[in-house]
Amino acid sequence: MFVTLEQKKMLALLLLMRRRRRRRAISTRVVSHYNPPPRYPPYSPSPRRPRPQKQQQQKEEAGEGQKEEKVGVQNQKQRKRIWVTPFLRTSLCVAYVPRNRGREYHRELRQDEDRFMADFALSVRQFDLLLDKISADIYRRDTAWREAIDPAERLAICLRYLATGDSYSSISKSFRVGKSTCVGILSSVADAIWNSLVEEFMPAPKKHEWKAIADEFGQRWDFPHCVGALEAKHVVIKAPSHSKSHKEQFSIVLLAVVDASGLFRTVDVGAFGRSSDGEILSASEFGKALHEGTLDLPDDSPIQTAEHLGPVPYVFAADEALPLQRNVLCPFPGRPLQVDSHRVLNYHLSRARGVAESAFGSLASQFKVYHRVMEVSPGTAEKIVKATTVLHNFLRRDQQDTAAHVAPVETADALRPVGMVGSHCASQEALSVREKFTEYFNSPATAVAWLNDYV
Repeated sequence: MFVTLEQKKMLALLLLMRRRRRRRAISTRVVSHYNPPPRYPPYSPSPRRPRPQKQQQQKEEAGEGQKEEKVGVQNQKQRKRIWVTPFLRTSLCVAYVPRNRGREYHRELRQDEDRFMADFALSVRQFDLLLDKISADIYRRDTAWREAIDPAERLAICLRYLATGDSYSSISKSFRVGKSTCVGILSSVADAIWNSLVEEFMPAPKKHEWKAIADEFGQRWDFPHCVGALEAKHVVIKAPSHSKSHKEQFSIVLLAVVDASGLFRTVDVGAFGRSSDGEILSASEFGKALHEGTLDLPDDSPIQTAEHLGPVPYVFAADEALPLQRNVLCPFPGRPLQVDSHRVLNYHLSRARGVAESAFGSLASQFKVYHRVMEVSPGTAEKIVKATTVLHNFLRRDQQDTAAHVAPVETADALRPVGMVGSHCASQEALSVREKFTEYFNSPATAVAWLNDYV
């Protein structure tokens, strides 16, 4: 068979192409699938200039996209990124104290009674006594995720805030716990202190107890038929975020009744400082019970050595900021008073109300949290105030002489007095009760010779 030269060239070309295909197939099986980047970027024609109508549509779509991104970022911030701060997981803290020793802060202070009292406002013995009463309410179980904080440490964190008023940041570093943990512990432990001690150290007085308080006022302060000193104070807190007020601070009102020994017998917390005095008393649970006659006060009876005045009701000694009522005795307003008998009554009222000022002064001196603006919510502030008042009674009754008079303490920077807002329209019955007490203190049987010169 004769093969021409052109046929030979065609055959050689086919064999060469066949070999190249085989080599490519072998290289793809041996070498990994690697696609080298292109030498030049792919060509993309420049977009046309959008029309005016499409520009607005694109802006709206871009704005919606940005909103979705912002919402996504907010959701990510709300979620807890870490369980425990890395700083608290480390072996050393700022003071180079191991974590297990940092958690034993309150136990190390037991060796120094004075420093323990300064940090927790209680002695070691009082701390243990209080812990026995509330440990069941503040106990938490260990979980598979973490070890629970023991009741002694939870109580120490709460008392440290009440006694010093330190920030959550400093307390969290001292006890080697998170800041949010301190916030939750303060609210729960303060509530447990109030619920565990109120029935024993601040029960609602009965009729015979009101009568005993009145007898003690008559013996100690020469003021008969007085069942307590009624006082209202402002507790300054930081304005919450949802408040419409432009001020950085506002307050809640503590309305309390103090007996002749300086103990709080009943407290009412929660009214906002912007309310007037009449609204504070009428809106409180104490004011409602007083108006409805459900306080179980003793019945009206004549005062000894002044039977000619007839039956006289039992009253609360208050200042002129509160409204004059049948059972709320307030001084005569005005400075100076022109009538001597009015000045004598105001002197005796001021002397009887001194126990309330002393009690509030002792409260502010024991718990330095009142000397600072509380950066807590109104609900937590109410729990703090209730806990401190019942702790005040707990400490006073634990002393050897609970009837000892407490020296007045300056409270201008701590608990602020409630000022008069507007005028009070007293009833004729309330005015007649005040006239009876005025006549009693100016009668020859009870008048003091030097008092007229003093007042």
